[in-house]
Amino acid sequence: MIRLENVTKSFRFKRNTRYIVKDVTFTIPRGDSIGLMGRNGAGKSTLLKLIAGTIKPTSGKILRHANVSFPLGFQGSFNGTLTGEQNVRFVARIYGHDTDELVAYVEDFAELGKAYYMPVKSYSSGMKARLAFGVSMGINFDYYLVDEITAVGDMNFRKKCKKVFQEKLSFADIIMVSHGVKSLKEYCGTGIVLEDGKLTYFSSIDDAIEMHNANLARN
Repeated sequence: MIRLENVTKSFRFKRNTRYIVKDVTFTIPRGDSIGLMGRNGAGKSTLLKLIAGTIKPTSGKILRHANVSFPLGFQGSFNGTLTGEQNVRFVARIYGHDTDELVAYVEDFAELGKAYYMPVKSYSSGMKARLAFGVSMGINFDYYLVDEITAVGDMNFRKKCKKVFQEKLSFADIIMVSHGVKSLKEYCGTGIVLEDGKLTYFSSIDDAIEMHNANLARN
């Protein structure tokens, strides 16, 4: 279970304050994969980072009674001066995973070749995404946070990603941000709509998509 208790996340822009979430209390249970929807710029990716713990709320607290991945589309946790392999070793230590096992898994999965042993700052965005996806798939989490990551790489690599991802879903849940309705319906049974700093939960992903589309139609 993940629980947000009176959570606010805001940013100051000159004299204005922008709220991602404002005094939100919300529980994300186990057993349901959730599609997270909202307008462009609503703060969906920021909310995923809050849930992951890679950024802190302005106020309130987030309780995580589960192992939560970092967002699969997020590569900001990598140290650019370290090699891909060194970054993987670092992540393995943080999550208490067998270091050599994870290094070998990611090397095989990410298909980076010699670049695996080169500094991450030399990587393209696609290479960083492969590394991030490989690390996430090499560790068993209760929740996988997904931020538009399913389109990484060529067709064969995408098929491999989809296969291993579906295997993970046999015992884990996902919280997915995607602009693709097809992906949301494929992976998620329930939905959350982020609008004006508030979260609205729907037990049906179709109902969440309907509300999201209605929000978009208003402007």
